[in-house]
Amino acid sequence: MDESTLINSAQRGDIDAFNTLVLSYQSQVYNVAYRIMGDVAPAADATQETFISAYKNIKSYRGGSFKSWLLRTVTNACYDALRYNKRRPATSLDAMGENPDGSENDTGASYADFIASDEETPAEAAERHELRRAIANGLTGLPPDQRITFVLSDVQGMSYDEIADAMQTSLGTVKSRLSRARARLREYLLTETELIGDGRRH
Repeated sequence: MDESTLINSAQRGDIDAFNTLVLSYQSQVYNVAYRIMGDVAPAADATQETFISAYKNIKSYRGGSFKSWLLRTVTNACYDALRYNKRRPATSLDAMGENPDGSENDTGASYADFIASDEETPAEAAERHELRRAIANGLTGLPPDQRITFVLSDVQGMSYDEIADAMQTSLGTVKSRLSRARARLREYLLTETELIGDGRRH
């Protein structure tokens, strides 16, 4: 069955159809949760909460991107966890994927500024590794909305439209949050003089 048929069946109470949808999206939902929360246990909790909520509310789904509908649910679950449980990312961005979009921002910095080329030396590779750790540490100081926006954009590689849909906000708000997150991270990184050499301070 195609996705729309599965959704219609799940809305009529077909558990098998809903479970098929879960199998189709569970890895993607978990990956988003893990990259926002930065730890296995809270990411698993957010993923479980997402699919419980989806099961309870699937009758309210009225079309559009089912992926965005699920990502909106997991984003809300992560946002609530960050706000009320005071959880903070505990792992390096090394685990968060190697191919962010590297799009430019108002400060002239992007996540791509911190990704070395394939021709890097061992010393440069070590510096990049430490820089990733610094980025992960810098994320802990961001407000939840900025952190989630940064992860969805510069780590997960989602477009502004997808992020706006997932976070139920405007494109302008997405761009503003992302610009602020990048600026704050860049400011934090520039204070880490033991990790960032003069050649990166531009």
